[in-house]
Amino acid sequence: MKLTATIRRKFRVRNKLKKISSNERLRLSISRSTKNISAQIIDDKNQATILSASSNEKDFKSIKKNKTEISVIVAEKLAKKAQEKNITKIYFDRGVYKYHGRVKIFAETLRKNGMKF
Repeated sequence: MKLTATIRRKFRVRNKLKKISSNERLRLSISRSTKNISAQIIDDKNQATILSASSNEKDFKSIKKNKTEISVIVAEKLAKKAQEKNITKIYFDRGVYKYHGRVKIFAETLRKNGMKF
């Protein structure tokens, strides 16, 4: 099976993170589509998702904002959930997406709300 360039990029980014990962840090994986954005905090040692936030949830259906504002709101919600579980140190897994636009705004909002990566 031949891998496409996007799949190779995703594996390249993710494998670099997994090589340097340690027990005290978790991985934050982000995914976005043309309309929505979602993120998960994943424990790679136990292969389990600890927290998640998405713009597909019922809370966001009534909000009429543009995509960048929705990504800020989702990042604030995820940071709030992480602080409740005492998670501050993470690795930011951008996947196949460039660190630009909504992904960059998402990351900067997490940093403003106390996440360290």
